[in-house]
Amino acid sequence: MASTLTSPRPDVDTSAAPPQLVIDQVHRSFPNPEGGTVDALVDANLSVRPGEFISLIGPSGCGKSTLFNLIAGLDAPSSGRIVIDGVDRAGQQGLVGYMLQKDLLLPWRTVVENVVLGLEISGVRKKAAQAIARPLLTTYGLAGFENRYPHQLSGGMKQRVALLRTILFNRDIILLDEPFGALDAQTREQMQEWLLDLWDDFHKTVLFVTHDIDEAIYLSDRVFVMSARPGRIIAEFEVPLSRPRKPSVVTSPEFVALKADARELLNGAHTTHTTHTTSSLSSQEGTVA
Repeated sequence: MASTLTSPRPDVDTSAAPPQLVIDQVHRSFPNPEGGTVDALVDANLSVRPGEFISLIGPSGCGKSTLFNLIAGLDAPSSGRIVIDGVDRAGQQGLVGYMLQKDLLLPWRTVVENVVLGLEISGVRKKAAQAIARPLLTTYGLAGFENRYPHQLSGGMKQRVALLRTILFNRDIILLDEPFGALDAQTREQMQEWLLDLWDDFHKTVLFVTHDIDEAIYLSDRVFVMSARPGRIIAEFEVPLSRPRKPSVVTSPEFVALKADARELLNGAHTTHTTHTTSSLSSQEGTVA
């Protein structure tokens, strides 16, 4: 299922393509130390097409990270299916790239050595792996930092290294769990632009967790809203803003309207368990799913 790193896939319309990832009636519960179980996810459902950029938003503790761990195979659902490329892959690891908020760079490795870690794990020899990575370091703003160590980098630079390492793991589906959450506002905006350039070049399928509504709308093709725990998908909406996008779009009437309706849905997520799907939030202005 891995795509070719050195030849990004062409930008084609995949709207009619079969879903690449399907979360089907996924339930995950955990033992309660006081007895019984605690439900983290209940009847979670979503479907993602190849090459889409999807964001998940919801209240703290709603199960977004639990869902990511299930997709990554780090955990298995109590019931339900995790379908990747048409096959139930629940509990299977190594099928997706996964980046957490913390960069988790190895402090004893240089930038280039950190970036090629996934390639080396996949069996690519060190010299060949670095030959693949070095042009990407130049293209994506890390030229001159190849031999630096993580402690010599800014927070934004560390995230660039971690994202490139995730890309070089060479999986078509990338999970990004609040990768910019710890960055200052200016660096965060720069990283959003950088990520969109990277996504546009390689057209990976991206699932992105964020607490920032602006970030979710700005980056995504579609946004899924999760309820408070036990988490489930209670709303889904398309972002009908043309690409490529620039920061100025956040002041447009279309963006402002999407943000207002998304905030209303998110506020309602604390109490509602009603599932709603719409092509555009503007079509249901004033409602709470």
